[in-house]
Amino acid sequence: MLDIIIWIAISVLFILSFIGIIFPIVPSVLVIWGGFLLYHFVLNSNELTAVFWTVMIVLTVVLIVSDIIANSYFVKKYGGSKWGERGAAIAVIIGSFIIPPFGIIIIPFAAVFIIEMIQKRTAQEALLASVGSLFGFLGGAVAKVVIQLVMIIWFIIVVVF
Repeated sequence: MLDIIIWIAISVLFILSFIGIIFPIVPSVLVIWGGFLLYHFVLNSNELTAVFWTVMIVLTVVLIVSDIIANSYFVKKYGGSKWGERGAAIAVIIGSFIIPPFGIIIIPFAAVFIIEMIQKRTAQEALLASVGSLFGFLGGAVAKVVIQLVMIIWFIIVVVF
């Protein structure tokens, strides 16, 4: 009975990790790790090997870095300034509180536009940088989904097979 409850909890944590992509306030990768640790410390402490933990650490770092890089890359690619890049990153966090889930798209878009206009860019240049922030968020979200799926599938393969 306890096993079933723990597996339900692990499943809920894995599902929550994907909700964290839409609501960045939920730390997706930490929630996945919660599922791994719950399994390891409650169900079976011998099954997850050092190789598993090492790969999960590497994937966690890649997950975090990919989000930051995607946002910066697209804002820069579409002509945004360093301030626009930084503003987009901060605005994603703020936007998740203001009007979730749409705030993580609208607030960074508006913030980059305003920041670029303050820096004396044309409206077209500011709009282009704002579109870059949107592509950055979407690119980061896709990368998160893929990496999180790899982490969860790897876990399932190790545990089931």
